[in-house]
Parts: sequence; C-alpha cells; structure tokens
Amino acid sequence: MDQVAEAAGVSRATVSRVINGAPSVDSKIREMVQRAIAETGYVPNVAARSLVTRRSNSVALVISEPDRPDNHSFLNRIFTDPYFGRITAGATGALRPHDIHLVVIPTDSTDHHQVIRYLRQGHVDGVLLISSHEQDTLPRQVHELGIPAVVSARPTSPIAVSFVDVDQRLGARLAADRLLSLGRTRLATISGPLDIPSGLDRLEGFRAHLADRPVPSVEGDFTRAGGETAARRLLAEHPDVDGLFVANDLMAEGALRALQELGRRVPDDIAVVGFDDSSAALDCRPLLTTVRQPVEEMAAEMAEVLMAHIATPGRLPRSVTFQPTLVVRESA
Repeated sequence: MDQVAEAAGVSRATVSRVINGAPSVDSKIREMVQRAIAETGYVPNVAARSLVTRRSNSVALVISEPDRPDNHSFLNRIFTDPYFGRITAGATGALRPHDIHLVVIPTDSTDHHQVIRYLRQGHVDGVLLISSHEQDTLPRQVHELGIPAVVSARPTSPIAVSFVDVDQRLGARLAADRLLSLGRTRLATISGPLDIPSGLDRLEGFRAHLADRPVPSVEGDFTRAGGETAARRLLAEHPDVDGLFVANDLMAEGALRALQELGRRVPDDIAVVGFDDSSAALDCRPLLTTVRQPVEEMAAEMAEVLMAHIATPGRLPRSVTFQPTLVVRESA
C-alpha cells in the first residue's frame, strides 16, 4: 500500500479508503489510485484484512454421508455422482461474483469432530451442508456452533436452520402419472436408501399415488451398480412388471443395463422413469425419461440464503422448496 500511495502521490490512508470503497474519495483521486494499483500489481492481503473484518471470504460445502460398510468408496462417489458436481457448480456460480471461495469437505460421523474443530477455528464464514441421512448429528452440531448455515434438505429433527429442498413426493407422483398415462398397470419402484429422507419421500409419494394397487419395491443405494442389482432382484421376484420408477438417474442407468441383459425391451416391455435429470439420464440407452430437480438452482439459492445470514447475523431461518418437472425422453 505504501508503494501504491507513492505511485499515486497520495497518503496510505487514501489508498485504504479507495480499496475499501469509501464514497468520500474524490473521483479523480480514486482514478489515480486505481491506476497506481494496476501499475504496481498490488493485491490486498486477505489474511491481514480478515483480522480486521473477521471474515475469511470462504464458505464450506460440507458433504455428510452415513456410515456404511462400503464407505471406502465415498470419496470416489463424490467425484463420479453427477449430483455432487451439480451442487458444487451451482454454489460456486452464486459465490464467485462476490469473491467468496468454496471449500469442499466430505465427511462421515468418524470425522465430524474434525469438521467441527475446523469450523470453530474460523476458517470459513458459513456452511452449506449436504446432509441426507436421518440419523446425522452434524446439522445440530453446526447449528449449536452459531455459525451461519443452510442445509440441503428439510431437517429430520426440529432445528431452527434454513434449508432448500425439492418437493420429493410430487416428483414421485409425476413419475407415477407418466407410467399410468402410457397404460402401464403393473408398476414397481427401485427406491433410494430408506434412511435418507429423499429416498423415503420418493417411495412414499409413489406408493401414495398408487394406493389402489400393490407396488413392489426394492431398496437401492443411489449407485449404478446398486440399480443394476436391484433391477435383477425386482424382475426375478416380479417378472410381470411393465412400468418402473427408479429413485435416481444413476440407479436407472444400472437398471437399464440389467433389463437389456435380461432381454426386456425399453419402453416396449417395460417403461422406465428416473429422478434428477442429471448427465446420467443422457448417458442411458435409451435416453431416460426422468423427474428433474433443479439442483444447480437449488445450490445457488442455498448460497444466496447463506450470504444473507452472513451479512445479517441473527436473521430468522428461511425455507425454500423447489418444484420438480417431468422431462420426457425415450425410456417412457
């Protein structure tokens, strides 16, 4: 700043006022200082500034997963499941214009203490929390820290925290209506994990809309391999199924692979509807009819709500629920 002040012929205090956007600086002086900044290549020291502002200009995207026997593949799934990529893209797009950086932190319950210690040390100004399983204690732990936070789904326990979600049950009803409109009468579903609210809501929404008939279901795990395994089991137990709702696109991709190997034509013999409208829907053959949840828009809304909480401490919690839509392609 001393070099900038010397180059502009002004005081160090004037440079500081220009950098911090003080409105009292004369426009000509502001222009001189900005020119000197460009010439000297000056960049503010963020660490030093944070000591004054008590802001890190960083936000944590914490992805909390349940403890499962196969959690060794958790990190791999974060980088291969389109859902997490879409969340990251949506949040980054909303934060970037504000010069706020996103720090991605995957965790399960064994690492919760490390996450809480990191947050308590003030490395970030707020938390975007992707928490899906109903027994997860992290949302309450983050809430009790007092750090601004927004959760990716309706909390399963009563916590005064902002959240952004999609109407999961409505999405499942859209899938059921599509299959019924095609004249399919023997409907079944591959659900998501039932310890995850979205998995349970999609199953219950689908079944509630078809309350006049039995609806066979097999629980999946939101992965391609899990969808393939679940489809084989479902068709072995219910070979007459002619309409299938799969609770996410990755599992639907695996289910389509199984159906092809079992000699079932899609959609002639069995119509298939997925959920998400992710890149996996376009990787499927045939292209997947699916329920779209606007993940990027939801993540951007989470970021906007979080920035409002950071700017106004003590702000009341806010909930936002997005509406799903049906995207019709070749599989149904």
